[in-house]
Amino acid sequence: MIYKPYGKTGKMVSALGFGGMRFKDDCSIEEGAEIVRYANSLGINYFDTAPNYCNDRSEDIFGEAFKNMSGEFYVSTKSSLGSEPDADSVRRRIENSLKRLGIDKINFHHMWCIMDLNHYKKVMAKGGPYWGALKAKEEGLIDHLVFSTHASGEEIRIMVEEGYFEGVTLGYNILNFPYRQEGILAAHQHGLGVATMNPLGGGLIPENQEYFSFVKQNQNESVVQAALRFNASHECISVTLSGMGSKEEVKHNVDAVKNLTILKNSQIETLKSSLRQDMNQLCTTCQYCKHCPKGINIPKYMDLYNYYVLKGINGIKEMYELLSKYGDIDFEKDMAPSDCIGCKKCETLCTQKLNIVDRLDWINRNVITK
Repeated sequence: MIYKPYGKTGKMVSALGFGGMRFKDDCSIEEGAEIVRYANSLGINYFDTAPNYCNDRSEDIFGEAFKNMSGEFYVSTKSSLGSEPDADSVRRRIENSLKRLGIDKINFHHMWCIMDLNHYKKVMAKGGPYWGALKAKEEGLIDHLVFSTHASGEEIRIMVEEGYFEGVTLGYNILNFPYRQEGILAAHQHGLGVATMNPLGGGLIPENQEYFSFVKQNQNESVVQAALRFNASHECISVTLSGMGSKEEVKHNVDAVKNLTILKNSQIETLKSSLRQDMNQLCTTCQYCKHCPKGINIPKYMDLYNYYVLKGINGIKEMYELLSKYGDIDFEKDMAPSDCIGCKKCETLCTQKLNIVDRLDWINRNVITK
């Protein structure tokens, strides 16, 4: 395993980090913990989780794993504005995470999922979440205060330049890197550690390996390995997070980051020329939008729309017919796009700022069999 400096913190973190958002639904606490311990045995020392991940089991899985883990490792978790955005409430959430994880100190504590500058201002407001976390840091419960964000590169640069944080976690992958570069460069220039999430585009890359085969540098590696290596070999990225749900996935991904070399500018420019401008419009199926007041299964329809972006009108129609045939789309269960009332709650939750309501309307008018 190759280790890289996390900004100016003095900590050396594994180039590949374990993202705790992808444990399978039927995975028990102990089974998940065994996967985490296996990852640690292969050299992974950065473990990222959060309350509510995996039906609120992720922190418990890590906590079980940490009981019997040898060697030094670092723990990352998060707290958000939530329904109680005051400093004391954040402090309670921190204490709860410490208890569930079975640790005395959180190494990297995130102000979670900052969407834009307005959201950032609420986090930083006097008496708000940041100040509760800062007090916990002063009391020794946190090593480093960092933030995770889905804001634009320009907005990330502004947050970085204010100087309140020691690191950042942001979405960055082979699909959207031209749109995120400014934020990563700003963080690196100001000495922040950088963790990247969604290196596989929320599963979109491995599900369309033939389409994304251009990212491979040789025929002996998989598209998944090439995409992971793309992030991990970036000189500005400290750790590349990957959600892993089995030992086989762990081994496959660890192999991807062996013998890393820094990507040359010419290689990055070549990749840029291979990317379509609408790649940043692909839904990564993070499922933050799933709480529709009408019960529409929005992530399912946004995943369907990806086939339009990737393969055009014929691609999305073929996939719709396939899903309908095998019952993966059931209007009685999932509701139809035509049931959308245009409240745009989903769009306020979308980490990519996608125009979900318009997409639902487009699917209803152009794809669904009447």
